[in-house]
Amino acid sequence: MASLFLSECGLRPLPVLYTQPRTSVISSQKPPKFVFLNKTSKRVSLDLGFKARKWELKVSAPLRVSTSEEEEEGVKELPQFDPGAPPPFTLADIRAAIPKHCWVKDPWKSMSYVVRDVVVVLGLAVVAAYVNSLFVWPLYWAAQGTMFWALFVLGHDCGHGSFSNDPKLNSVAGHLLHSSILVPYHGWRISHRTHHQNHGHVENDESWHPLPEKIFKSLDNATKILRFTIPFPMLAYPFYLWSRSPGKSGSHFDPNSDLFVPNERKDVITSTVCWTAMAALLIGLGFVMGPIQLLKLYGIPYMLFVMWLDLVTYLHHHGHEDKLPWYRGQEWSYLRGGLTTLDRDYGLINNIHHDIGTHVIHHLFPQIPHYHLIEATEAAKPVLGRYYREPKKSSPLPFHLIGELLKSMKKDHFVSDTGDIVYYQTDPNLSGSSTSK
Repeated sequence: MASLFLSECGLRPLPVLYTQPRTSVISSQKPPKFVFLNKTSKRVSLDLGFKARKWELKVSAPLRVSTSEEEEEGVKELPQFDPGAPPPFTLADIRAAIPKHCWVKDPWKSMSYVVRDVVVVLGLAVVAAYVNSLFVWPLYWAAQGTMFWALFVLGHDCGHGSFSNDPKLNSVAGHLLHSSILVPYHGWRISHRTHHQNHGHVENDESWHPLPEKIFKSLDNATKILRFTIPFPMLAYPFYLWSRSPGKSGSHFDPNSDLFVPNERKDVITSTVCWTAMAALLIGLGFVMGPIQLLKLYGIPYMLFVMWLDLVTYLHHHGHEDKLPWYRGQEWSYLRGGLTTLDRDYGLINNIHHDIGTHVIHHLFPQIPHYHLIEATEAAKPVLGRYYREPKKSSPLPFHLIGELLKSMKKDHFVSDTGDIVYYQTDPNLSGSSTSK
């Protein structure tokens, strides 16, 4: 009846729209307005309600208060993350999340990076030799040492087969790149393959793996200092090529080393010959230009390259603010081992050294070319969840990583001789602390 009366008099109530659910006893909905329609079609608004009150405290009361038992259940639903627990996804799940084009290898694109880096290396050497200034040489050493490291990363891609689908092209490019910086291509390629196949395994890993407590305690003090006191560990790579890590034997130059199987011996000999040829070339250049000039143009950049290699490879597996697990026996798997690797941000160096800091996806799928690693990582992050550890953002130059390295060297010394999931422990004599962590 009221509606009929209002419609006959030209008054129509505006509909009330509830755009949001009410969350408190007192409604904030404004009172309805009535619009009067006169003969000239003008609208006259009549406010028939009261103005909303302004309360000193605007508190929304919950519709229902949970009990203490329910709160406890809610806590149980969000358990603390255990990095050593088996992940709720598989390697196939990660692979399916990565776009198909990320797996495509473009040999022309790969070669373009080689041309770019070689041109920069030669250009830097020519400029430094021509200017021959005390101010220029330190800049040259830093830049050229970084470029030598970039050459290594491209040769590393050849070793993984992510450079191209042509094994011959990979081998030729890999030998040229690695021999030029005194790396035995096949000898390193095979041992690095062992590292990827056993990443995160205490005994079977090949690169910067932890020492079991028994082996660690058998080392003399001088060896411990050299292994865990900066800068000595950052110069370890050439020695590793000849004698590997404590507890392991064999040489990357020896075809009879237990690093290799019999059908790989010819490859090792080929790489050793190429390495020897490069060493002979450098000796010859020393006679031509003099040993001091050779040291400035090649020797010091080579040492800085070695420091880059040791720094990057170490920090890919150490130095996170949370302890990372290492595995033995039935607990180890390719996926769980790979998930303990770390991405690192190197600022401006990311592009120079071909995004090798994007390391987690590279470890799980080393066949992905370096120029697709960032996109593949972004695609895989939703699957990885908390098993992916976002790297700290770097300033233009990654000086923050020096602090990460120093902290790790002070506390990551050995792991227990027993147990299938173990974490690094600390020798108080090396860390300067009174208790082992």
